[in-house]
Amino acid sequence: MRQLGRKQLTLQLQERLAVVPPALEPYRLTLDDDGMRLTYSYDTQGERTGITALLGDLGNAGIRFKDLSTTQNSLEDIFVSLVRTRA
Repeated sequence: MRQLGRKQLTLQLQERLAVVPPALEPYRLTLDDDGMRLTYSYDTQGERTGITALLGDLGNAGIRFKDLSTTQNSLEDIFVSLVRTRA
């Protein structure tokens, strides 16, 4: 479970984004909710999550958010992932 555990940081943006700026591409962000939500997935067991750098880079890019939340894969998500990789 620890190896497959992933968390997601979801940022509710103050203003709509049409695309993820090139400077933020290394974070492999997902843009959803018609450009109003950015999601960053990271490894919970990693030495560094990259969140501090991401937040700094968002500020440098002029992207502001009004709320953030985190979620973690459930046991069911991990099981389904395992089954898919073994099938």
